[in-house]
Amino acid sequence: METVKGFNDYTGEEARKRAEIKKILVNTFEKYGFEPAETPLIEYREFVQGENKQDEAVSDIFKLEDKGKRDLALRYEFTFQLKRLMQNKKLPYKRYQIGEVFRDEPVSTNRFRQIVQGDVDVVGSKIKDEIEILSLSKEVLEKLGIKFKIYFNNRKFLNEVLEKEGVKEKDKINVIKEIDKMDKLPEKEIKDNLKKYGAEKIIDILKKERKFFEKYFSYSEIKEFEDSVKVYGLEKYVEFLPSLSRGLSYYNGTVFEIKTDKIKETICGGGSYEFNGVQCTGIAFGLDRLSILAKIPEQNKNVLIVSLNEDKQAIKIANLMRERGDNVSIFYGKPSKALEYANSYNIKQVIFVGAEEVKKKRFKVKDMITGKEKILTLEKRTKKNLIVQRK
Repeated sequence: METVKGFNDYTGEEARKRAEIKKILVNTFEKYGFEPAETPLIEYREFVQGENKQDEAVSDIFKLEDKGKRDLALRYEFTFQLKRLMQNKKLPYKRYQIGEVFRDEPVSTNRFRQIVQGDVDVVGSKIKDEIEILSLSKEVLEKLGIKFKIYFNNRKFLNEVLEKEGVKEKDKINVIKEIDKMDKLPEKEIKDNLKKYGAEKIIDILKKERKFFEKYFSYSEIKEFEDSVKVYGLEKYVEFLPSLSRGLSYYNGTVFEIKTDKIKETICGGGSYEFNGVQCTGIAFGLDRLSILAKIPEQNKNVLIVSLNEDKQAIKIANLMRERGDNVSIFYGKPSKALEYANSYNIKQVIFVGAEEVKKKRFKVKDMITGKEKILTLEKRTKKNLIVQRK
């Protein structure tokens, strides 16, 4: 039975890797003072759409209807739900959330319709909170062994450029959406798309040298952002990209994306916005893309204990090994079947527990990678039985 297109099953090593990435996200988020939150998968459609009905992500929501004929939708992100969570919270309110979001959009190699996201947001934020989120992001990606570059821009600056070039207020968001495609479509195609708004010159303007942008009033926020970047020691990771826009219309300040040369898609993205009259900022990590890129070292040994009619002793040894942090399964059956089982589930070590082994308190351990065998002994120390490797 196949899954629905854009939805995936994850098992074994892949699922284990994803679980380890989630642990790293949670530990890092909490290290920076963010508290967890959980929100419903299903919301009223009107709440999901908000004031951003024309945004591509919003237009791609999964629409539902319950037995009461109510218009509902699956959440497409976590950010809009902050409008409810932030009520009556002491500011700044810092929350993180990890879970599934859904978008009814075309599927590609690294783009799915069910996505696991990890979000952090600060409600009641300042520019220094934006930098701290990037510092957090750097720490996560370094723990995952991912090489990256952080690109940023400012929507106030971008809007000011559009205003000076005579782009009408009603056309601004559509122009920004076209600019947002610069890393996806050929430049000529984007310029052709911008002609209907009389904005095709914008692309050439955004490619000019830094000194050109000093004439814009909002450029001062970009300089302030870069000064704070230096305070956090992030300058070698962060780069100003005037064409970066991010498609969502609610952004009103700094926007940022984190990219790698390993895949063309963005790894993480976010920015600053205003909800209920309060300035906020946040970033979203895509677990699916992190999993493609992450290098996760093995945290624990995977061990299979094979009971050869010595169940009591096998259980005793398994419990001792679990206490010291090993991941242990017990197999009740023939050694040949046990080895097939270990290979099937990528178990690294197999320990055989039979009558002779119990009597001598010496247990044969087979390394499933090298094929070599070692001997373990069971000794008594400080009133506690321990497994000790005999060298």
